[in-house]
Amino acid sequence: MVDIYLSPPHQTGHEMGFMQEAITTNWLAPGGPNVDAFEQELARVTGAGSVAALSSGTAALHLALILLGVESGDEVLCQSLTYVATANPIRYLGATPVFIDSEPTTWNMCPDALESALCDRLARGKRPKAVIVVDLFGMPARFSELLAVCNRYDIPLIEDAAEALGSLYDGKACGTFGALGVWSFNGNKIITTTGGGALVSYIPKHIERARFLAGQAREPVSHYEHREAGFTYRLSNVLAGFGRGQLLALDERVVQRRTNFGHYQQLLGHLPGIDFQPEPTGSYSNRWLTVMTIDPAKTDGLTPEDLRLALANERIEARPVWKPMHRQPLFAGCPAYLTGVADRIFATGLCLPSGSALTPANRERVATIVRQCWSKRQKADAV
Repeated sequence: MVDIYLSPPHQTGHEMGFMQEAITTNWLAPGGPNVDAFEQELARVTGAGSVAALSSGTAALHLALILLGVESGDEVLCQSLTYVATANPIRYLGATPVFIDSEPTTWNMCPDALESALCDRLARGKRPKAVIVVDLFGMPARFSELLAVCNRYDIPLIEDAAEALGSLYDGKACGTFGALGVWSFNGNKIITTTGGGALVSYIPKHIERARFLAGQAREPVSHYEHREAGFTYRLSNVLAGFGRGQLLALDERVVQRRTNFGHYQQLLGHLPGIDFQPEPTGSYSNRWLTVMTIDPAKTDGLTPEDLRLALANERIEARPVWKPMHRQPLFAGCPAYLTGVADRIFATGLCLPSGSALTPANRERVATIVRQCWSKRQKADAV
């Protein structure tokens, strides 16, 4: 039994109106007025060019790779420090992920490591089909540098902004960088459709084709004609209605999550050995998850796992940082260009409860347990 979850859904009270309209009109299947409206509202709120609402962020990544022509035997450069859903679609297509390490100012793909990897792959006669950059825990990547590298070598960039709806880089919405972008509306994200995602692009033909493929690639004739394989990837009209209700509170949810981060940093950031994910100038993170790092060398041996277990003992959910993809058995043997940053963050990072409905009292409860664990180590060392 858990008292405080890591990132639970947070309803606005507006969802049922949109969903009830879908139910009353019996428009329950994928596609429909809510889907169309949700896509338009997402585009308006974020400044995106075109949006396709889909069944998941993973489906959106899968379609993004297809749209860029990724096939069996190809290579795709992919951020290593991420959730497995970023890399899995590469394997769906029989391609090989090539993992790129992070840099310490954002924890996202390192532009220097990316350039080194591109130079090396090209020297080996391998021309990658795409680069997938992640906005980890809502923190924007260093897009000015990453796009410059990709443009220099004429390699398209896909932005995995699954965790970053509401985040900004130089005033521009995350998800709208590169050739294609992805958002997730999974139940733990900053807004949810209970399950769902979206593909984003300023190239209308990409979104038009994505919708075609997501609808089982049915040709526009009266009978069911199929000339290529498609997918059942469109979002349902009912769930799109839930998303419309959620989207109304996006700005508020970002403020609430950033408030969580600010309070944790204020309550714990002064403790030696405790630090938090940075936010460089020009970046505005939605702080989907508040992630702190614990340096055992400065905390008298206190580790992230010690804290996770202490919190779990008090029925509070905390989780390790994503295990880097180059460390996953699933991807053993895949090429990787490493700097040690992702491994260090995985070894020292811990995600704290970050839900937008988290109360000040529960934030204090979490912080108190962390402080107590830290203090016990200091006293034990003194003895």
